[in-house]
Amino acid sequence: MRAGIIGTGWMAAVHTEALRRIGVDVVGMVGSTPERTAQRAGPLMPPPMDSLPELLDVAGLDAVHVTSPNHVHAEHARAAIDAGVAVVCEKPLGLDTAETADLVTRAERAGVINAVCFNLRYYPQNQNAAAMVADGTIGTPRLVSGHYLQDWLLLDTDWNWRLDASRQGPLRAVADIGSHWIDLTSFVTGQAVAEVFADLHTFINERDRPSGEVRTFAAAGVARDVERVRQPMASDDAAGLLLRYAGGGRGVCTVSQVSAGRKNCVQWEIDGSQSALSWRSEDPERLWVGHRGRPNEVVEKDPETLSASGAAAALFPGGHMEGYPDTFRALFSDVYADIERGGPSPAGAQDQGPAYPTFATGHHIAAVCEAIAESASTGSWVTVTTDHPPAAAAAARSPS
Repeated sequence: MRAGIIGTGWMAAVHTEALRRIGVDVVGMVGSTPERTAQRAGPLMPPPMDSLPELLDVAGLDAVHVTSPNHVHAEHARAAIDAGVAVVCEKPLGLDTAETADLVTRAERAGVINAVCFNLRYYPQNQNAAAMVADGTIGTPRLVSGHYLQDWLLLDTDWNWRLDASRQGPLRAVADIGSHWIDLTSFVTGQAVAEVFADLHTFINERDRPSGEVRTFAAAGVARDVERVRQPMASDDAAGLLLRYAGGGRGVCTVSQVSAGRKNCVQWEIDGSQSALSWRSEDPERLWVGHRGRPNEVVEKDPETLSASGAAAALFPGGHMEGYPDTFRALFSDVYADIERGGPSPAGAQDQGPAYPTFATGHHIAAVCEAIAESASTGSWVTVTTDHPPAAAAAARSPS
């Protein structure tokens, strides 16, 4: 199998490493300019190429991974679809639902495998939790609560292209990390978000923007004496979200990129009619199971005792930690199994398609984000509307 990477940032490195682990030949990388691509080249990165047409013209190319900034995701995904190769796109799939709906339609017509990198689904315990909910272990999911907290944009001197609305899109913290939480809880509960009520917060109204590019999570390394310009800000540093899920569940979520000390803290709890489940990324190997009338449980990640889908996402034996990079390996393993098979597998629940997040998933999350922006503007509940609903969110994952 042969793949190419669009983009040169840290996500390009993450995708490259995960692909090499599953035996995919990463044949080339292309950035915004030949100079930038050459600058990022090295032994850990794919060979640099001068243009996207050059990359798409590689003989036997099976897939393209889009890791470029948000505002060009749709453009790059369209080019790959037109070339007839599979597309794995970082989220968001596009800046608005017009872009994402077009990509869903194009991919369906072209018959190409497509995926969006909501990779947090692929922690083994999240796969395990989804299987437990699907088989009725906790009864009917009622209340979903939790947060996604980071601190990398805490200071007014912190900067990255995600703070530029023309490149990031109208939402920032919600679209960047809140979307992961929304997809993850939809996957585990098997219920897509149907209605939202949102309160968005901009705590830092002005930031010092350095003259040059600042890589993601690298703002702390920018020298204080670098030339800077004072930049007004309007995007969300944090948000409080109320969610109504299609299956009747209710959700409460806090999203923040200005929470000191929280580097990448994802946490959810799902309270069912019989039992409860809870997981957090800072302790990813353990799943808490809450009971009434008998002792609570802590389930360790052990392929010998996990559900089939949880075990399929795990590579290492019990007691051997699996983390963030491993979620990409597990996700890509599923996607490339379908590429090799020549079409989407019926691995999902009720044979509704692949268990990994597809363009339809990306389109639905874009619709949720648009509803959140509208809700914050109007101060009211907003219904999520989409012409391309995702397949069953908690589709069981079969071993590849």
